[in-house]
Amino acid sequence: MLNDPLFIVVLISVLVVLGILMFGIGSFARGGDFNRKYANKAMRWRVIAQFIAVVLILGFVWIRGGN
Repeated sequence: MLNDPLFIVVLISVLVVLGILMFGIGSFARGGDFNRKYANKAMRWRVIAQFIAVVLILGFVWIRGGN
């Protein structure tokens, strides 16, 4: 499965979502001005990246036949 380029794209998109989520959690933990400045933006980025990841996952399953 790691030889499939579409799978690699899906995997990268999931890792990007994870990275954005960890950045958002870190900004919440940090608090203060940093949290006020970046927390809302980070969660918006996460929602957009998560939408793209879900679309890619569904596309992967649809293209590969769901088996």
